[in-house]
Amino acid sequence: MKFTATQIAGILGGEVVGDPGAEVDRLAKIEEGTAGSITFLANPKYTSFIYSTRATITIVSENFQAEEGLSTTLIKVKDPYTAFSKLLEYYNQVKLNKSGIEQPSFISESVSYGENLYLGAFSYLGEQVKIGNNVKIFPNSYIGDNVQIGDNVTIFPGAKVYSETIIGNNCVLHGGVVIGADGFGFSPDADGVYSKVPQIGNVIIEDNVDIGAGTTIDRATLGSTIIRKGVKLDNQIQIAHNVEIGENTAIAAQTGIAGSSKIGKNCLIGGQVGIVGHLQIGDRVKIQAQSGIGRNIKDGEMIQGSPAFGYSEYNKAYVHFKNLPKIEDRLTKLEKKQTDNG
Repeated sequence: MKFTATQIAGILGGEVVGDPGAEVDRLAKIEEGTAGSITFLANPKYTSFIYSTRATITIVSENFQAEEGLSTTLIKVKDPYTAFSKLLEYYNQVKLNKSGIEQPSFISESVSYGENLYLGAFSYLGEQVKIGNNVKIFPNSYIGDNVQIGDNVTIFPGAKVYSETIIGNNCVLHGGVVIGADGFGFSPDADGVYSKVPQIGNVIIEDNVDIGAGTTIDRATLGSTIIRKGVKLDNQIQIAHNVEIGENTAIAAQTGIAGSSKIGKNCLIGGQVGIVGHLQIGDRVKIQAQSGIGRNIKDGEMIQGSPAFGYSEYNKAYVHFKNLPKIEDRLTKLEKKQTDNG
C-alpha cells in the first residue's frame, strides 16, 4: 500500500517541504533509505545522511534547516522520533488489518464471536469458546474448549491456548506461545516411581498483556495462574503453575519462574533469571540478568548474582572476585617470606 507525502503529513500533523505527491510503500533507516521508502532524522549525529539518503521522504524536526541540496522530500514535525513511532504503529495496524474467516478452519457450533473477527486458515476453535470484537487469530492457531478472549486481541501464528483460559482485552500472543499446558506436577511413590498429579486449574491473562514468541504459561493445579494487567513478557519464558505476575511487570527472555511464586507490581526482571517456587517477590523489584532467586525479596530491592544478593554488595564483592588470583599470589609470597624468615 502506497502513501503520499500529503497523506503522511496529515497523519502526523506535519508540513511537506518538497513534492507533496511523493509516494512511499515501506520504512527504512536513514543510512539505508532507497527509492520508495520513508525515513526520519532525530539524532543529530545522523544529520550527514540526509544529504546522501535515497529515501523518497524524510521526517525531520520543524527547526531543521538544510545546509546542502536535498533529493528527499521533507515532512517537518515537532518531534521526529515520536512522529516516526506513530507512523510505525499506523503501518503495523494497516499491515495486520485482516478480517474474515479463511478456509480450511474449524469452528465449533457453540462458538460465539463479536464483530470484525479474523480467523486464519488451519485454525481451530473448540466448544463454548467466546471471542470479543476486533480479534485476530492468525493461521495454525489452536483455541481450546471454554476459552474466553476479550476485545482487540491478536494471536499470532502457531499459538496454542488450552481449555478454560481467560484472556482480557488488548492482549498480544506471539507465535508459538502455549497458554494453559499442564503444570509440572508429579508425585513419587515409595519406589521412586512418579505419578501425575492432575492439573485442573486454568490461566487468567488480564488486559494489555504482551506475551513473546515461544513463551509458555502453565495452568494451575487448582485455582489459577494469573498474569495481571500491563505485564510484558519477552520470548521463551517459562511460567509454572499457580504463579502470579503483578501489574506492569516486565520480564526478559529465558527467565523461568517455578510453581506458586508471586511476583509483585512494576518489577523489572532480566534475562535468564531463575526463581524457585513458593517465593514472594515484592513490588518495584529489579533483578539483574542471570540471577538465581532462592529467597523472598522485599519491595524496591535491586539484586544480582546466583544466589542473588544486594546489587551494590554484589558489585563490591565482584571487584574482589576478579582480583582473587592477585590476592592468592600475594598470600603465597607472604607465606613464603614468613617461612624463609622463620
